[in-house]
Amino acid sequence: MVGTGAAGLALAMPAVRAQGAWPNRPIRLIVPFTPGGSTDGMARIAAQTLQDRLGQTVVVENRPGGNGTVGGIAVAQAAPDGYTFCGSASIQVMARWVMRNPGYDPLADLVPVARTGQGPLLLCMNPALPPGNITELVAAVRANPRGWTFGTSSLGAAGHLATVEFNRMTGLDIPIASYRGTAPAVQDMVAGNIQLMVDPVLAMVPLLRGGRVRALAISQARRSPAAPEVPSAPEAGLPGWEFFSWWGLWGPKGLPAEIVARANAALQEGMRRPEVARRLTDMGIEALAETPEQFAAFIERDVARNAALLRLARFEPE
Repeated sequence: MVGTGAAGLALAMPAVRAQGAWPNRPIRLIVPFTPGGSTDGMARIAAQTLQDRLGQTVVVENRPGGNGTVGGIAVAQAAPDGYTFCGSASIQVMARWVMRNPGYDPLADLVPVARTGQGPLLLCMNPALPPGNITELVAAVRANPRGWTFGTSSLGAAGHLATVEFNRMTGLDIPIASYRGTAPAVQDMVAGNIQLMVDPVLAMVPLLRGGRVRALAISQARRSPAAPEVPSAPEAGLPGWEFFSWWGLWGPKGLPAEIVARANAALQEGMRRPEVARRLTDMGIEALAETPEQFAAFIERDVARNAALLRLARFEPE
């Protein structure tokens, strides 16, 4: 009997060790958008945080396309073993509301791990154009409606939703052109192919500092230390225009709860570090540290609000 028990213990131990050893090889963090945008930037901060806390290499892999669905599907189809995560933004949960056939359900097929930060958006314009504030912009658009187009990094992104609300609040109907990420949209705005864009502070402040864009308003009730010269929404004449992009990590459905908990704890601890919080504050981002349960509850509320906005605007999925 003793021999049988010892043999059973010996057979069980490798499985216990393998489970407890996570992570014992490099982790992939798939970013569903192009390099250089706010989603990529926040994902790389999260990747470095995980790497520092878990002691294992975290490789960032950009897989843009389909409003985040190409990368999202890749994560949803990955083995739920803790070696593939999705690092994305608020857009990731909106696929079903902006696409007729997204190919997967991000709410059912991805597991929320942690929300890492949130930040306001900037309403930006090609600096060669004459309007100096929103009142002048509205007048210019009404005088020449065909001369104005908004760009957006992706349908369903915070910038897209804020643009839809801007049109509703101002009574305008400026067309919205969708791009595969922030970088190509910004290139077209700087080139004059589009005139306007709403995107996170994280992505737009460097362009603002370089004189490549002009900012007319920030999508919150107060100014940001990252761009103190930009008027708040109420100051710009848009009280109630409040939108935030937020960023987080997801894993594939079936990811063990203990791995979710360990990854979440690593991110919570890392995002609380003073040097990380200061770095994000300088970029206009508020560092967050929430449990997976808090993140899931937040997603539910955010999706409900944004879906209602799209219905109000009579948005038709593409």
